[in-house]
Amino acid sequence: MRVFLTGASGFIGSAIIDELRGAGHEVVGLARSDESATRLAAWGVRAHRGELTDLDRLTQGARACDGVIHCAFIHDFTRFAENIEIDAHAVEAMTAVLEGSGKPFVLTSGTAMISADRPATEDDQAPPAGRGATEQIALDAAQRGVRASIMRLPQVHGQSDRGFAFGLISMLIDLARRTGVAAYPAEGANRWPAVHRLDAAWLYRLALEKAEPGTRLHCVAEEGVSLRAVSEVIAEGLGVPSKSLAADEVSDHFGWMAMFAGMDNRASSALTRQRFGWAPRQPDLLADMRRAGAFS
Repeated sequence: MRVFLTGASGFIGSAIIDELRGAGHEVVGLARSDESATRLAAWGVRAHRGELTDLDRLTQGARACDGVIHCAFIHDFTRFAENIEIDAHAVEAMTAVLEGSGKPFVLTSGTAMISADRPATEDDQAPPAGRGATEQIALDAAQRGVRASIMRLPQVHGQSDRGFAFGLISMLIDLARRTGVAAYPAEGANRWPAVHRLDAAWLYRLALEKAEPGTRLHCVAEEGVSLRAVSEVIAEGLGVPSKSLAADEVSDHFGWMAMFAGMDNRASSALTRQRFGWAPRQPDLLADMRRAGAFS
């Protein structure tokens, strides 16, 4: 299968390239810069120049391939609402040219939208705003002859050719470096789910090959790792103290990340494992964080 992959040169996209090519698929990667195109060429991947705001180029790439995996997103939280809108328009454009084809379209979303007093499941519908609204675009496309599925990601961790990365936890590490303390709200009992990038890449391939229209997948290896445990590993790695913050200290310390720092976002992948035979096999989050080089 020839697969159009957005976000191809990124942390997750580069792992997906290896997974797809290892299974015999051909990859065409979206490249918005000369640097990205050069990286793709070095991996033997054909670059398709364009960006998320260039809908003509996106639709050309989608139309010319047998399936699409959409991983790209503009991770600028100062313009989050604008970037959600850009993403939604991109998904609308690409799924529109796939209507009636039966071709697969795998949308990347997140588990963070689904918070409850129990682990979120694949059957939970996202709120009708933000990335939840983009999920609905994919679900609507599934009713119009697109084999669209939704991949909800937790914190993704692992090592690529650019070093270690841990999703939002990488930002917590940088914050601890700047402030000299690895902090957590209250008792730090709130939990974040996690998955290794290689396990995530495997599930993306399974979704591309097997997911039925309208399927939601939870790409979750660990249901929830406490923020206190994460902070203690950061403290150990950087040689700084780990500290609990009172409620009135959280906003000043974490800034825009305060809304995430206190989030309890357990998520289950039981249905995904059952449906796709997916059994994560890579190191867990805390073990991966402790690996040599993660804090260098």
